[in-house]
Amino acid sequence: MKAEVITIGDEILIGQTVDTNSAWLGEQLHLHGIQLNRVVTISDDASSIREAIDDSFRHADLILMTGGLGPTQDDITKEALADYFGTSLERKHDVLNKIDSYFKSKGLEMLESNRKQADLPKDAIILENVRGTAMGMWFEKNGKVLISMPGVPYEMKGIMLDHGFRNIQEFFPTKTIIHQTIQTQGIGESFLAEQIRDWENALRNDGISLAYLPSPGLVKLRLTAHAENGDRERVRKKIEKYVSELEKRVPQYIFGREKDTVAMAIQRLFQSRNLTLSVAESCTGGLIAQEITAVPGCSAHFLGSVVAYSNKVKMTLLGVKEHSLFEHGAVSEQVVKEMAEGIRKTLQTDYSIATSGVAGPEGGTEEKPVGTVWVAIAGANKTIAKRLNLGKSRSRNIRISMLSVLNWLRQEIISGSFE
Repeated sequence: MKAEVITIGDEILIGQTVDTNSAWLGEQLHLHGIQLNRVVTISDDASSIREAIDDSFRHADLILMTGGLGPTQDDITKEALADYFGTSLERKHDVLNKIDSYFKSKGLEMLESNRKQADLPKDAIILENVRGTAMGMWFEKNGKVLISMPGVPYEMKGIMLDHGFRNIQEFFPTKTIIHQTIQTQGIGESFLAEQIRDWENALRNDGISLAYLPSPGLVKLRLTAHAENGDRERVRKKIEKYVSELEKRVPQYIFGREKDTVAMAIQRLFQSRNLTLSVAESCTGGLIAQEITAVPGCSAHFLGSVVAYSNKVKMTLLGVKEHSLFEHGAVSEQVVKEMAEGIRKTLQTDYSIATSGVAGPEGGTEEKPVGTVWVAIAGANKTIAKRLNLGKSRSRNIRISMLSVLNWLRQEIISGSFE
């Protein structure tokens, strides 16, 4: 079966709002064995809505529509849908009671415009939204389905996870698609593909597809296979066999699976060994600390960080020597080592990492062009550093530096080189 997504809103068309709903829906539909055929964005007017629905129903069995369900006068999706499916709006008192309870829980007064959100198409199946006041709606026509949902991502996702996907699977027969995602860092897509060529060939010959999903500093590998009813466990075990083989082949690059981050891998590693970590950042500007503290429970191993952007802060808070800065410059092996040693000593941690570089887009020299970044790791017995030669994009340089030093730390701890 095929699906299409229709997003409604001038704010999306003119670029004021980024459409993240379609990306999430595309990912989820794929996981549920449904092919997403097309994504269409339209303005919030009745003729555009009708034309888009007619066109999508010519190509697809399922339409997922987001937006246009708010309490203001420019939100006309309900009226347009009621007209399209030949029904009328009626006040749903059970929905009105839930909206009233929602506002009372927030300590807010419910306006008449909010009460009108309980006016819903008579013949639609209402999909409850427990995260807001705009309900989802399920329409059927000639064996096809349209689901209308609010454009707020948090609310849309809730409706689909609570009701939408379950109802879709009950209405349409779908195959199960089984995925496994492997997270890698420290090697480019083409270089990785060359190293695992024979493994990939065996994988494909066994009915499992492989997708390379590169992003700044990372390459995800997604394995996919289809399973009929009663065959899911066998297919899962087959995929797991190949994943285990790959983890043994290139362990230095693989830090996790599915939604894992390098910071999650660091946390598992440090907490399993009862180790502590501190960070000194210059060019990464606190991104390393942000990545680490995004993981719940990080306080068990992460003690703190210093963003030492100026030379004065490097000297006063991290103990970097003035003559090191004068002789070698802030972006140098000597200085980044002293930064790592300084934060480790100050916070008394088992390990520390540090970064200093020319993130760009300006500030480079012939000796140290934009993209030159030094990273360091300090432990009880030694301090090591290495130079990264990155590109011209400031945001990419900062992110890749963060990922690189964290994964390098992971590799060094696992190898036992600091012991």
